[in-house]
Amino acid sequence: MSIVVRFTSAAGMRDEQYDEVLRQLEASESTWPPDGMAYHVAFKLGDSFRVSEIWDSPEQLEAFGERLLPLLAEHGVELAGEPEIAEVYNIISR
Repeated sequence: MSIVVRFTSAAGMRDEQYDEVLRQLEASESTWPPDGMAYHVAFKLGDSFRVSEIWDSPEQLEAFGERLLPLLAEHGVELAGEPEIAEVYNIISR
């Protein structure tokens, strides 16, 4: 079952923080995007970053989170709350 996950950063996250975390993730993964990640969309809304991702399974998201969360902490990235996670009902792409 595919899932969608939505993260919102705490206010004030800088472009440089996002870019550096992404750079380190890309360098540390044997394949990029990581196994199970179908889509990653990052955007800014007001003074916070938002990230939406589609994952093939909750287990693959959890495995990736074990690598992601320490990097976020290392670079001072705080989330505005727990990520929203929901089962995907439908995907339409071109």
